[in-house]
Amino acid sequence: MTSIERLLEVYPLSPAPNSLAKESVTILPTHARVIAASPFCVIATVGDGGLDQSPRGDAPGFVTVRDERTLVVPDRRGNNRLDTLRNVVADPRVGLVFLVPGVGEELRVRGTAVVSTDPAELARHEVRGVRPASVLVVTVERVYFQCARAIKRSRLWDNEARVDPGTVPSAGQMTREAGGFGSDDEAADYDRELDARQDATLY
Repeated sequence: MTSIERLLEVYPLSPAPNSLAKESVTILPTHARVIAASPFCVIATVGDGGLDQSPRGDAPGFVTVRDERTLVVPDRRGNNRLDTLRNVVADPRVGLVFLVPGVGEELRVRGTAVVSTDPAELARHEVRGVRPASVLVVTVERVYFQCARAIKRSRLWDNEARVDPGTVPSAGQMTREAGGFGSDDEAADYDRELDARQDATLY
């Protein structure tokens, strides 16, 4: 498929009026309540290497609403690849998807961002005595809430649909296959120590 015309032949129905009406150019009070309840979001950015998506998670409301056009996202301790931050420095366009456990609707935000080390902003996002190294300050261009069909189809919040972690490859196994470890024993040691190491370095 190489043209919009061909795409519209495959999808001939017009968008439902409500799906167009529910998009906003600002963060509405109802949107702010969703963000305040959300402990998890995914940030999409654009860089020289292409598109990237990175998860962010913390206590509900860790992403703060400064005003109707501005969000602030703390950058917690991670692996120091800095994929998201490198991309934002090069290209400010960002997209965010917020999830709230148990809620079917997802909130989508599109805009631009800057990386900030403003001391007052870092202090506002201090947790356990540790301040983030930086924050993303997002200028909002569009806000849209996605209907619950994807969550319903995936049964994402259904306890009966939970997957046994032992049935999927572990972090050590995936790293080993990618060439990060020289032996299966190294991968197993990594997995054995992973939870404790992550818990000790959350902030």
